[in-house]
Amino acid sequence: MDSLTAIGEAVACNWPVWTVTVLLILAAVIDGFELKVPNWITFPMIIAGWVYSVAFAETLELTWYQGLGYSLLGTAVGLALLLPAYAIGGMGAGDVKLLAGVGAWMHSTHTAYAFAASAVIGAVMAIVMVLLRRGWGKHYGQFWMIFQEILTVKNPEKLAEIAAERKPTMMLLPYGIPIAIGTIGYFVYNDMLTTISI
Repeated sequence: MDSLTAIGEAVACNWPVWTVTVLLILAAVIDGFELKVPNWITFPMIIAGWVYSVAFAETLELTWYQGLGYSLLGTAVGLALLLPAYAIGGMGAGDVKLLAGVGAWMHSTHTAYAFAASAVIGAVMAIVMVLLRRGWGKHYGQFWMIFQEILTVKNPEKLAEIAAERKPTMMLLPYGIPIAIGTIGYFVYNDMLTTISI
């Protein structure tokens, strides 16, 4: 019973982090099955993060407009970190909006660290997927071809067109999963699920 009480207290004290955690898990599960993070998760997540940052600004020792400003900045950081990959066709819009949702709730610094952790998890997952499918030669070649395209083709729209043509032959990584694992792992590492730290 003491353990349940402790868990309840942790959730009550850190409900914003737990809210983001639950939404990330839900998004990751859906992305794993459908290769898409739906708008009905991402848009309400972003808007709710703005509302939270205004309504609970005092608990964060901020004025309401500072809370909103930090939330909007976090949203912008989340978008900016994944927009380049999306612009060249390397990622879905839902993944970008999901990280923006993290930014709306957790603000910019936590979002940047969560992104870094997610990028590492995503790279490891991609390598494991390639090795399990015994497609190292094919995907290694595709990686270098894409890298060369990024260096030589300066037009993001053209890069997106090339990526769209290549997509049927590509192994797709549901990036909502690395975002969830990396972000939640960051929360755990920093005791954000169990202590008041935002």
